[in-house]
Amino acid sequence: MKYFVALAFAGILASLGFALFFMLRDGRNGRAKGGGMARALTVRIGLSVVLFLCILVAWKLGYIQPGGLPVGK
Repeated sequence: MKYFVALAFAGILASLGFALFFMLRDGRNGRAKGGGMARALTVRIGLSVVLFLCILVAWKLGYIQPGGLPVGK
């Protein structure tokens, strides 16, 4: 599960990097030639939603357990 989460975060960061690249490349002309930035941000949103749903399902099925800080200490 840790590897899946790490891979999803890497994909999210790569998508943000691609969006930045398209923004810097297409932003000089004053108009967007293609939908590269929008597509990269859409992929990021999709990966974020899938990651969140997978974490919820893994918690519900008992694959992961919450382990926060102890309360009251």
